[in-house]
Amino acid sequence: MNWEDFDAVLFDLDGVLTPTAEVHMRAWHKMFEEFLTTRPDAKPYTEADYFDHIDGKPRYEGVADFLASRDITLPQGTPDDHPNEETVCGLGNRKNDAFSEVLRRDGVEAYPGSVQLLDELDRRRIAMAVVSSSRNAPAVLAAAGIANRFKVVVDGNVAADEGLAGKPQPDTFVDAAAKLDVPVARAVVFEDATSGVRAGHAGGFGLVVGVDRGAGAGPLTAAGADRVVTDLAELIADSSDAQTND
Repeated sequence: MNWEDFDAVLFDLDGVLTPTAEVHMRAWHKMFEEFLTTRPDAKPYTEADYFDHIDGKPRYEGVADFLASRDITLPQGTPDDHPNEETVCGLGNRKNDAFSEVLRRDGVEAYPGSVQLLDELDRRRIAMAVVSSSRNAPAVLAAAGIANRFKVVVDGNVAADEGLAGKPQPDTFVDAAAKLDVPVARAVVFEDATSGVRAGHAGGFGLVVGVDRGAGAGPLTAAGADRVVTDLAELIADSSDAQTND
């Protein structure tokens, strides 16, 4: 991989830089499992539901998509809804409470391979941004000790404030590239969710890298990933080899 072809890298957060995707998965499972006990006729929540309906999407959209898969209709509500309210927003807030509790209790560390790539990009003076559907992105970045690495963070809060469509639409990635003053063709997108890969592909970015943390190389490639890795450190070896070959 020749990093000289690019001026910016746009990272999804959960599952790409930090293993918080696993925390999100547990929080979603806990919330929906408890919710579905009140609807015994509904098919139980499974891990596949996370990847099919939730992964990479804004929180309330994930709730709505899962409920639709079970033919369950709830009022939308508002982001101010109490977590005990049976609305789309209420369930989303209930899940967020579970996630925040685990983050406070256990903390989080960035993937070592991801930190190695951040070091390499710092050395090359390539601009970096985080593009996450999560409203918890600043707290996760701070907990992982990598908040100072990024000039730009476009998270769920920014998307809501600026009226940006969430993934799989490319708007949040395009916004991050614009804030870095880098054309999309000179920017790389890193994503572990098929919805995020679709967003990068739809945005016309110079390269879309799928990070396989469970979604599978096949689905990531089918969604539009130009290449798939299991660890971001793989790209450091690639860049070193490219320099040697030159």
